[in-house]
Amino acid sequence: MRLLISFAALFLSVLLLQLSSGGVGPLDALSGLQLGFSKQDIGLLGSAHFLGFFIGCWWAPRLMGSVGHSRAFAAFAAAGAIGLMSHMLVVDPYAWAAMRVASGVCIAGCYTVIEAWLQAKVTNETRGRTLGVYRVVDLSGSVAAQMMIGVLEPASYVSYNLLAIICCAALLPLALTTVRQPETPDSPRLRPRLAYDRSPLAAAAVVVSALSSASFRMVGPVYGQEVGLSVDQIAYFLAAFVLGGAVAQYPVGWLADKFDRRRVLIWLSIAAIASSAITISAAGLGTLGILLTAGLFGLTTFPIYSVAAAHAHDFAGDHERVELSAALMFYFALGAIAAPYVASLLIAAYGAEALFIMIAVGHVLLVVFGLTRMRARPAPQDRTRYVYVPRTSFTIGRLLRRARKPNDD
Repeated sequence: MRLLISFAALFLSVLLLQLSSGGVGPLDALSGLQLGFSKQDIGLLGSAHFLGFFIGCWWAPRLMGSVGHSRAFAAFAAAGAIGLMSHMLVVDPYAWAAMRVASGVCIAGCYTVIEAWLQAKVTNETRGRTLGVYRVVDLSGSVAAQMMIGVLEPASYVSYNLLAIICCAALLPLALTTVRQPETPDSPRLRPRLAYDRSPLAAAAVVVSALSSASFRMVGPVYGQEVGLSVDQIAYFLAAFVLGGAVAQYPVGWLADKFDRRRVLIWLSIAAIASSAITISAAGLGTLGILLTAGLFGLTTFPIYSVAAAHAHDFAGDHERVELSAALMFYFALGAIAAPYVASLLIAAYGAEALFIMIAVGHVLLVVFGLTRMRARPAPQDRTRYVYVPRTSFTIGRLLRRARKPNDD
């Protein structure tokens, strides 16, 4: 308990970061529509965020090595706040895209610092409890950020200023903590080939996971407005997706530890195809039907990344876990950069339902590839435990490495 209390500053910073960064995506989408941005422009903003995320993941460990944890965190948080406050000063989609790059750098950089700090301080005895609290805080902040959209007025300087204030407030817990900052860890080598070599299916699955989650979270508000949801209903729509994903973690984790993970991935993708079709069909069933299908969509798509990561780690040695986690995050970032813009193009050309048709097609391809891979080699005999993996930074593998112990089953 004392250790968790000592981490209170870090967890409070995580919560505040999620509130600010998680709120800017849907707020940008709704603000852009109100200001006359095209759907392609909205997709560009989402893609720009993940481009910044990739840059931040790569740059953050190197900056920590140069200036230390606290100063690196302050620099990344300042970049995010500047990006937020600049929105209503220059109303232009390309300028906003540059600001969203700054926001992406901020969230990736700050999470890298926090996770490096946690990794240096936890012990094997306290790792499980610390990770549990970390996940709860992260998911709670994500849900709350979506709900904030219901009270933030689109295209308002006050709304963006409020998110910037929250981002700046994330600086205070770390600036005022009396806990000594740890030694800077070596930055993991980025070896994208490692993930493909260990499991081609896992590499493909994290790309499809990005296709699902990044396009939904960044372009979902456009879909919500197209099917007649009000701003506060769009907030519930996005929050339902996150809640559905959170609820899925335990049952899917149990299945992934009991059965062949390739089968679990295939059935999750089949369920995602079905949930995409149901979501399209529910567009005319009223608000409750749309919200329920959003939760079902999160239930079927959100756990895919963690199952894919567990499957990849089944084929890796302990010395490869950190670099493998970074490689999987690299594939996720690539998919997340492309997905929002492609989704916006399809919506503009074919209508709102094109978002879920695109996602369903991605999962069809994953099912076919999964069946092919099942013929290529048998399932491993010794498997690691399923671990919920936040898509936060390239260094998350350091924090989760010792949590990936072999199953007892």
